[in-house]
Amino acid sequence: MSATVGNYEYAGAQAMVQLHECHLRSCVATWRQAFEAGVRLPDSEHDAYASMETLLTHLLSAARHYMTWACEQLALPDPGIRAAPTADQVLEEVEGFVEHLLERWRTPLSEVPKERFVRQTFKSRWGVDYSVDAMLEHAVMHPIRHQHQLLALIESQAGSVG
Repeated sequence: MSATVGNYEYAGAQAMVQLHECHLRSCVATWRQAFEAGVRLPDSEHDAYASMETLLTHLLSAARHYMTWACEQLALPDPGIRAAPTADQVLEEVEGFVEHLLERWRTPLSEVPKERFVRQTFKSRWGVDYSVDAMLEHAVMHPIRHQHQLLALIESQAGSVG
């Protein structure tokens, strides 16, 4: 599934970290397949859909922000995840950044007891209340949702891209 993340105080957090790694890697692979196939993104007012490169930058930035947010809420040290590459850099830097990002995801939450993940909610950066546990689940679902979308675009555009 993913690299070893060590022993966690709360197995639920360990599972979310491992699932996030698995699904982010899978989504990036699907993104690459869609990019190489010349998939066109649907028109959208969301900046992340300006191009395939901005979509990939969005995925990587979001993954960074989920972990930095969790560490902030739990008063943990900054996990040291550098900013995601910009859209004009992402093609050259994606592999190295993904490895850096996932390595930095593996340990920050390992010593946090379960109660701290579930007993309190915090405002997300978009204004919705989440427990840290729920935000980790959101972080896992984010690449799954984009991968699902990309797979549908690949299928729907199969005869017209290339």
